[in-house]
Amino acid sequence: MKLKSLEQSPQVYARLWGVLYLLVIVFGGFAEGFVTDKLIVAGNVAASAQNILASPGLWSLGVAANLLVVVFAIPQLWIEYLFLSKVNKSLMRLSLLLGVVSLAVEAVSKVFLLLILPMLKSPDYLTAFDAHQIQVLANLALKSHNAAFNIALIFFGLACLVNGYLIFKSGYLPKFIGLLLQLAGVCYLIACFAALFAPAFSNLLTPFILIPPLIGESALCLCLLVKGVRLENAVLRTTTGSGQ
Repeated sequence: MKLKSLEQSPQVYARLWGVLYLLVIVFGGFAEGFVTDKLIVAGNVAASAQNILASPGLWSLGVAANLLVVVFAIPQLWIEYLFLSKVNKSLMRLSLLLGVVSLAVEAVSKVFLLLILPMLKSPDYLTAFDAHQIQVLANLALKSHNAAFNIALIFFGLACLVNGYLIFKSGYLPKFIGLLLQLAGVCYLIACFAALFAPAFSNLLTPFILIPPLIGESALCLCLLVKGVRLENAVLRTTTGSGQ
């Protein structure tokens, strides 16, 4: 069966973009907002290790959800490119490059999460290290994931700045969505650089600094799901001469 092009079915692509974005938000929220918050105790290596060992199924679900975020984000990124490259192809190529780098780093970061549970349970580690040393190693893997994830979000934040501008100029969606996405990008950059280089300052910012990104990305997702794209006076209509 031949797939219809973006020009033939823009609203189908827009809704798919929204569905993929929703999946990224839901799975990411479950992994980071529920599983991590439930099992990881900040500043307490032993308690975190005990929580993971007590709920290995929940931990594994969280890791799987983290991986699925990357999987869903790949086609989402491609649909973004199909739409926004019609506004400015050069800028969208830059955004695509930033998105690819972000997803590549994020995918690698999940390797550290995959190591944690086997590290805590493996007889090989238990014979080579005492319990506290294994917990420290697991915590190091968790911190490595967090550092890599923040680096990935820096590239994503830069992509949000570009995408927000392109959405603002496109006419596909209300202009305030583009502005909210740019604000999200700024917040990601501040939050991630603070987490990497000024942890004490980061503790003051979190979780408030992450509220604008949640609002901006949720607004984009809901607009795509509920209304799709506006074709009146939009770039897609002027490019193709037709629309739904």
